Amino acid sequence: MTMTNQELFNEAKNYIPGGVNSPVRSFNSVGGTPFFTARAQDCYLYDSEGKEYIDYVCSWGANIVGHAHAEVVERVGVALKDGFSFGTPTGLEVEFAKQVCQLLPSIEKFRLVSSGTEAVMSAIRLSRGYTNKKYIIKFNGCYHGHSDCLLIKAGSGLQTFGNPSSAGIPEEAVRHTLVLEYNDVTELQEAFKLYSNDIACVVLEPFAGNMNLVRPSQEFIQELRNLCTAHNSVLIFDEVMTGFRVDLGCAQKLLGITPDLTTLGKVIGGGMPLAGFGGKREIMDCLAPIGSVYQAGTLSGNPIAVTAGLANLQLIQQDGFYEHLAQITQQLTTGLSALASKYAIPFCADSIGGMFGFYFCAAIPTSFNEVKQANHELFNRFFHLMLEQGVFLAPSMFEAGFVCAKHSTAIIEQTLAKAEVAFMKLANNS
Repeated sequence: MTMTNQELFNEAKNYIPGGVNSPVRSFNSVGGTPFFTARAQDCYLYDSEGKEYIDYVCSWGANIVGHAHAEVVERVGVALKDGFSFGTPTGLEVEFAKQVCQLLPSIEKFRLVSSGTEAVMSAIRLSRGYTNKKYIIKFNGCYHGHSDCLLIKAGSGLQTFGNPSSAGIPEEAVRHTLVLEYNDVTELQEAFKLYSNDIACVVLEPFAGNMNLVRPSQEFIQELRNLCTAHNSVLIFDEVMTGFRVDLGCAQKLLGITPDLTTLGKVIGGGMPLAGFGGKREIMDCLAPIGSVYQAGTLSGNPIAVTAGLANLQLIQQDGFYEHLAQITQQLTTGLSALASKYAIPFCADSIGGMFGFYFCAAIPTSFNEVKQANHELFNRFFHLMLEQGVFLAPSMFEAGFVCAKHSTAIIEQTLAKAEVAFMKLANNS
């Protein structure tokens, strides 16, 4: 007998903490019961009760070519017959690393891992080993995985340090992490004045996606590059989310900034657990077995994940792929903004490539603090009004949304028709 979403959630909570294996899936931010996906195809999810949803989460950006793409499924099926994991190098890994290096000029060498958390954690350790410095800089609202030194709340100023934002992390683990405000040039300059001789690296999302979509100002991103160069600090672009999602050349191409190290994930595995980090040869050669910085992983370069990743990398290089993605994403955000205006709802939206954000406030935010000022109640109501009509948006106003290649103009129009019903109900407070 098929279980309902509520029955599955109740059962899950008996055996899985909170009933989910990643917190945002619990719907805690928006309230209600999460649905449990049974299968997916193209840009649709189908839950345990058989309900269909137009998917604007796309496995948090990973499924850029759509769910269960026939070519990817076929290639993975062939690879499965040769075995799941070997614990030895494979030619697939070489082919994959070569592809990444050819697509991103800033990456001269690349190493595979299994998750974005691993990729960023390893890039930071590598930066410290390469520079022989201790401090790292991150930005308020940017998420870089759940390693100890990065789960930190902002402090009250540069003279004080932040506090761990999770239980289980001793204060000592974040002692050398400085948290600055995104897009604050003055604070960035002051940090480098105070800690100029001991900043190993700066890590940021070049287009933030974990406080919703927030763009960096050109002044901010250029000054960041200049300061890292001047002080021999490693600039890490965390492109786990933006990598091959906003452009074939990633965020670094759109911004015109060359990072020293780049972390990638999500799209490069196309839904499989695959991530990696790479950059300048002289930095990457500090890794074991040829250097003194240790990093390892039993399933790193897993042949099934790499096969899926290679298929995805080839598909996104097809002519017109990113033009289509950007066009339909912009159609969505422009349409939502027009509808909100029609019903006098404070609202704005933005998009970059196949990534988008929308905010229940008057102007597009430029920092985490500005995002927090958006109307949380309106977002939650809008989320559920859309979900009831079969449209799945990110279940938090602090998460960006995603479009895949299988979303068509017609599907966007269907979504906007449903959004009009939602905005009308918000305007009527019904």
